[in-house]
Amino acid sequence: MKRIWDDYLDERDKKVYQKAGLGSEMGIGEKTALLIVDVQYGFTGDFPENIEDSIQQYPTSCGESSWQAIGHIKELLDAARKAELPIFYTIIEGSKTFPNDRVSIKGNIFDHPALLEGEKGAKVVEELKPQYGEVVISKKKPSAFFGTPLASYLTAKQIDTLIITGCTTSGCVRASVIDAFSYNYKVVVPEECSFDRGIASHAINLFDMQQKYADVRPVEKVIKEITSKALKV
Repeated sequence: MKRIWDDYLDERDKKVYQKAGLGSEMGIGEKTALLIVDVQYGFTGDFPENIEDSIQQYPTSCGESSWQAIGHIKELLDAARKAELPIFYTIIEGSKTFPNDRVSIKGNIFDHPALLEGEKGAKVVEELKPQYGEVVISKKKPSAFFGTPLASYLTAKQIDTLIITGCTTSGCVRASVIDAFSYNYKVVVPEECSFDRGIASHAINLFDMQQKYADVRPVEKVIKEITSKALKV
């Protein structure tokens, strides 16, 4: 099966990773949670449009690729709710009372008025709107774990596997995946459920996470697995 990163690797790279024994599968454990990272209007725009146009309103927008991913995330979210998985969201908000020069990325992009606390750019898109009992965590750094209570929530629910979706693939998703792996969670990244403003960066970071820190799987397979586990309970 052709993977999204195949066009960016030469034969040397493929052979090196294969011979090194990287890319082994971790699988899904007994207690799984879904994490949706920063799928907020500031990263998606208000509606699907060309990224060059979308960044005129939200400089952090990933444009049309975000809306392609949102449809897949919604399918996964619906399946997770039916399976009664714990569901967590993160958002990034620029502070209205403190400098934002190192919020999530270097520079002061989160000083933008639309990205400040409580503004529309900091809200989860309506298509994925959190329901009662689903936890929304505000953060100021790339990882969903850094400076947040996420790990304590997962511990309380005895979670051993984290399905991570959202944006950006090369930024907050990757940082969250590495921290989740570092905390000894099994990590699954549904391939169609993350997005980035950079096409090559998106593909190569999925590849790198698959080789080292996570199982990057087609979302259809992830949905089948969590549905199957739910039916066995």
